[in-house]
Amino acid sequence: MSNADSSTASFGYRDVPEAEKEGLVREVFSSVARRYDLMNDLMSGGIHRLWKDVMVEWLDPRPGQSFLDVAGGTGDIAFRIADAARKRGGEAQIAVCDINADMLGEGVRRAQARGEHAISWICGDAEKLPIPDASVDAYTIAFGIRNVTHIDRALTEARRVLKPGGRFLCLEFSRVEAPGLDALYDVYSMSVLPRIGQMVAGDAEAYRYLAESIRRFPPQKEFARMIEKAGLARVKVRNLTGGIAAMHSAWRI
Repeated sequence: MSNADSSTASFGYRDVPEAEKEGLVREVFSSVARRYDLMNDLMSGGIHRLWKDVMVEWLDPRPGQSFLDVAGGTGDIAFRIADAARKRGGEAQIAVCDINADMLGEGVRRAQARGEHAISWICGDAEKLPIPDASVDAYTIAFGIRNVTHIDRALTEARRVLKPGGRFLCLEFSRVEAPGLDALYDVYSMSVLPRIGQMVAGDAEAYRYLAESIRRFPPQKEFARMIEKAGLARVKVRNLTGGIAAMHSAWRI
């Protein structure tokens, strides 16, 4: 998210020129693409799979609806949406948009392994989506919005591509609100996680950035206000695991 100086953006605890952030974030996710599940297991203690299940359960996909999953290159949310729609008796129209070609490549590989052919894969920027206005029933983004350079622009784009009556649903690491858990998670994410990342994935710096990016992301109420400012309405927040993660739901009215 940009700070007061519009020429810089946060990259973890560092402020870098805006023009450089996208490339730095791309390097991080290119580094972890093939270990994406491992990354999320380490970041969440293995609970990210349950969080994603809860997210798609709240989304309640129906056959015939159109979904855009942004920053979802590995397909975790898209596969769940496809499965949920089929359980209701039909197919959903699902597109995954991610700025990182390595993450998309991992998603395509996984789709082929699953025999999943109903998802389209688009390389594109969350701040400038290559998607027509008012064209999708739901916009989802999981663990991606904190990595964009301008969160406000990504939210404005989400509203633009949603049909009137369309749903915005975001899952993101957030501000721990459970007493005692906040201090424990801080120690784990800032001190232990980079060491584990070095031992397991050979990349301490990527995991340090990911932990720092969580700390720079706005807390639940502030992010809810940003969603409203982007023109989305009926914002609701649901904390998961004491606020380690949170879901924000809103609608284009």
